[in-house]
Amino acid sequence: MAVFDHLGITVDDLQRGIARYDPIMRALGFERTDADASVSWWTEGEVELILFPAREPGTGPHRHGRVGWQHLAFAVDSRDEVDRLHAIAMDAGWTAVREPKLYPRFNDRYYASFVEDDDGIRLEFMHNPPREAAAADRMGA
Repeated sequence: MAVFDHLGITVDDLQRGIARYDPIMRALGFERTDADASVSWWTEGEVELILFPAREPGTGPHRHGRVGWQHLAFAVDSRDEVDRLHAIAMDAGWTAVREPKLYPRFNDRYYASFVEDDDGIRLEFMHNPPREAAAADRMGA
C-alpha cells in the first residue's frame, strides 16, 4: 500500500486553478472529479491531487523558499515528455521558472523544467533514468 494517498493544494481561484491543472493532469493520464468545493485528479496507483479554494481569498501567493511548499515533481518517461508537459503548462497559463534542460548538478541524466502559477505553486517535470538505461540509450540499444 502506498504511504501517500493524496495531496491537497489551496488556490486563490478554483476555476482558474482547474484551467491550469486540468490540461497537465489529463496529459499525465489522470481523470478529473468535480465536487462541491474542490476538484481532484486520480489514476490507479498514483497519489490523488486535490485543489481547494482558499478560505481567505487574496492571502497568496506563496513565496518559493519560505517555510511551507517547495514544489511537486512529476517523473516522466522521457525528455520529450518533459518538453511536452512544459509546453502544455505554458499554454495553460503557467510561468516558466526554468526551461527544460539537463541538471548536471543533480546527475548527468537529470532533465527537467520548472513552472509556477500566480498562486506561487511550483511544479517540476523531470526525467531521471537509471544510469544503465541512460547508457543504453546513448549506445542506441
